[in-house]
Amino acid sequence: MMWIAENWQDYEVLDTSKGEKLERWGEYLLVRPDPQVIWDSERRHSGWKRKNAHYHRSSAGGGQWEFFDLPEEWSITYGSLTFRLKPFSFKHTGLFPEQAVNWDWCNRLISSAGRPVRVLNLFAYTGGATLAAAAAGAHVTHVDASKGMVNWARENAAASGLSDHPIRWLVDDCVKFAEREIRRGNTYDAIIMDPPSYGRGPKGEIWKLEASIYPFLRLCTGLLSPDPLFVLVNSYTTGLQPAVLHYMLGLVLESRFGGSTQASEIGLPVTQTGLILPCGASGRWKGPGV
Repeated sequence: MMWIAENWQDYEVLDTSKGEKLERWGEYLLVRPDPQVIWDSERRHSGWKRKNAHYHRSSAGGGQWEFFDLPEEWSITYGSLTFRLKPFSFKHTGLFPEQAVNWDWCNRLISSAGRPVRVLNLFAYTGGATLAAAAAGAHVTHVDASKGMVNWARENAAASGLSDHPIRWLVDDCVKFAEREIRRGNTYDAIIMDPPSYGRGPKGEIWKLEASIYPFLRLCTGLLSPDPLFVLVNSYTTGLQPAVLHYMLGLVLESRFGGSTQASEIGLPVTQTGLILPCGASGRWKGPGV
């Protein structure tokens, strides 16, 4: 089973071939590399020849954009949410569309909870999950170490009509923040985290997902309220398979709170071929009775 983000109107993977994917972001077509696309099928979709931008990988690492007819910034929508986009370093646009399948899941749980829900979004990037949770009625604390990403997320919230919703925007190291919140006695009903594969803390501490995620998840159990709703963990690290996420969440959360755990690859449908493009993995834990 794969969890598929299939409810988009403004985004679409049109085709995949030769290590690249052709995507429609609103009215613009982008070609970007994708390590999962190892096949060399014929490029039949006409969009390959009328792309607005193309990100070229370099054999030496990294790469660069080639622009044909693309604005510096534009927007797309997902339901009531609006996301500002712009091409920036290492092929990204400021949004991971496959995460919409998790936004929908969070939205359903929060909307049906029948009580106020406090959500903590860690490594929160440009705020897709933050906006989805806030739109469902949650009080959200959004934490990311990058000031630029937090500002971008705030702009997405404003564009989505969520500026007046109860969202705390924090530029902070997620590990240090979690440790301080535990000391303060603050708790949350739900936690979302999308940690990087590799990074460094404020004092040069090395974060390597395979080594750091389990102790960090254990730490974060100290932030959960007595009646927690859910925990969501995303991973784009190849070595962290869905089964590993399932075992980890089960060991850490089910042993303490009960509830149930699921994990799966997440993916995007490909219009031209009907294939599903794998885009990482997610683990989901729901509290007892949810």
